[in-house]
Amino acid sequence: MAYVVFFTLALLITILSVYLVIENNRRKAREAEKKAFNDRLKVISSNFKLKVTEFVEAKILRPKYAPQINAIVSNFFVVQAHSEENLAQLEKVSELFIYSVTSELNKCRSNGNIDLLAEQLQYFVAELPTAGIAYNRDFYHEMLPALIARIQTPDMPAQQQDEENIDSSELSGKESTNQQMQAAALVKEHAVG
Repeated sequence: MAYVVFFTLALLITILSVYLVIENNRRKAREAEKKAFNDRLKVISSNFKLKVTEFVEAKILRPKYAPQINAIVSNFFVVQAHSEENLAQLEKVSELFIYSVTSELNKCRSNGNIDLLAEQLQYFVAELPTAGIAYNRDFYHEMLPALIARIQTPDMPAQQQDEENIDSSELSGKESTNQQMQAAALVKEHAVG
């Protein structure tokens, strides 16, 4: 009988030890996942903020607007759960913003529309929510991509665009003068006839 009690006690201690080891490993795995998640979030946020600083230095974004744009990544998890899917969405929209502004900056440097890009970014900032709670799923999935799409500037240089506007206004002025002369001639014909 003593052997049975001793064997049962040894078995219970072994089972308890195995359970504690398994739980400890699960806890370490959860902590490792959480650390990897936070590290990835930190990389996304720091990269985004670094690019915003570069945009300020390129003088397409005023320094006072930088915190409002940085709020895009800072407020992402205010009302959203910490999940891989949400983190992937944050990464997607932050890369979309960086890519769009960088490509527009390169285009504007080549065609001289830097001021227009700065103006577009001012409009972009004006459309961002002011309350942290407004940075919700709908904002990141629907509104923000649409706002980013509106940052685009024309492909042609500003000077060429102005010349085309002047040419088209002169052309429309000539056309309207011709139309007025034709209308006057028709009125004369009807008055005489």
